[in-house]
Amino acid sequence: MIRILYIIYEIFIALPIILVATILTALTTTVGGVLGNQDFWGYYPGMIWSRIICTVLFLPVHVKGKENISKDSAYIIVANHQSMFDVFMIYGYLGIKFKWLMKKELAQIPLVGTACTKAGFIYIDRSSKMKSHASMARASEILRRGMSMAIFPEGTRTDDGQMGKFKKGAFQLARDLQIPILPVTINGTFQVMSRHAIVPSWYRTVITIHRPIEPKNSEGLTEAETNALTRQIASDVAEIIGSALERN
Repeated sequence: MIRILYIIYEIFIALPIILVATILTALTTTVGGVLGNQDFWGYYPGMIWSRIICTVLFLPVHVKGKENISKDSAYIIVANHQSMFDVFMIYGYLGIKFKWLMKKELAQIPLVGTACTKAGFIYIDRSSKMKSHASMARASEILRRGMSMAIFPEGTRTDDGQMGKFKKGAFQLARDLQIPILPVTINGTFQVMSRHAIVPSWYRTVITIHRPIEPKNSEGLTEAETNALTRQIASDVAEIIGSALERN
């Protein structure tokens, strides 16, 4: 009975509020990005929008490990990807400005895609090595100027709640630019809304921010040794994120 009432609430009250909030956020971000200061307009409207969505749906969000973030440092934020709600968790509650490295398909979403472009987010195009390298080069420029970047290294949402294999792009950036990796574990969003669900469910969510990992310098290593180092970093981060998934 409670589930039925929650769905009725979602459809007739929460969904209209979320739709209006999404349109206003997209328009505000687009206009702000055109006028200037992409770093401001690419973060704060989205942060408020994410919190509105979680509040309207009565989703409890518990954040652990905020003391592991330094406001003076840029990070490559690496998180597991359980659900579309992971975006709201990181955007709304991590507490630091960043840009997204996101799938190019998201650029096709009406209003939202335009807003992401004007906010200076990077679309990763894996249709060819040349396009993929160009995307990573733009990401490097953002990181070099001191802005953090958030990446889901699995590349897509999980089908079954289990963490998938990490792609190496984020870890190559960390290695090449010597920028610390900030591992983040997200729990509960798969239960809120898996990729096969039609409407969200109520569930407690937890964000665990782990200690940053300083990348090892690959200077003087052979290509094979450098690739091995990158795989080791990815494995270490996956283990950290995965261990927190098992505990919650």
